[in-house]
Amino acid sequence: MSESGKELNAYRLTSMEEPTDEMLSAIMKEAAAEATASTNKALADYFKELSTMMQRKIAVL
Repeated sequence: MSESGKELNAYRLTSMEEPTDEMLSAIMKEAAAEATASTNKALADYFKELSTMMQRKIAVL
């Protein structure tokens, strides 16, 4: 792990210190990546369930 990665993992938001621009950028990028991954998984799960429901409906007809 790089030094900046260690600093980022060690950083805790307190009223005594503010993140550097680099730390804030890294935090935001990580949050965006996690949100994107979560959204992609939710969409995949949704469409899989939708497909399953459609197949069940077709089988009943």
